[in-house]
Amino acid sequence: MIYRAADGTLPSIAVTLTDFAPPDAFHRVAAGRAAFRVVDLLALCTLLEQIEKRLGGGDA
Repeated sequence: MIYRAADGTLPSIAVTLTDFAPPDAFHRVAAGRAAFRVVDLLALCTLLEQIEKRLGGGDA
């Protein structure tokens, strides 16, 4: 979202940080009961596996 600031510039704000974005389906269904989305946890697992491979594959 772009807006005109008092100094005349046109800064932008991510729509997800405003009330203009449509409600996220996950947040609507989870209703505060889940701290993480499954897709984010899977991405974290992939990242941790990559780090483990780079460090030699031992228990972290």
